[in-house]
Amino acid sequence: MEKVSVKVCLGTTCFVMGSANLQELIEIVPQKYGEKVDVSGVPCLGLCSTDWEFSKAPYVKVDNDVIKEATVEKVLHAIDEKLAKK
Repeated sequence: MEKVSVKVCLGTTCFVMGSANLQELIEIVPQKYGEKVDVSGVPCLGLCSTDWEFSKAPYVKVDNDVIKEATVEKVLHAIDEKLAKK
């Protein structure tokens, strides 16, 4: 089974807008999903710069799907959906 990839943006805008709270995913995800999911922080996904005025930071990518205004709950739900399809 191919692993689900989770990338948490830790760029300045995302960090200020709440991605600091998403760092708990680094603890939760391995406990909940084991080896099925890889989670990591990335310096910047570059997503807020494409539409700065209407930025929906913080951003997280689950595989190729972008989660806007990400919360731990939204990310876990997206992972559950991805794993159900695999």
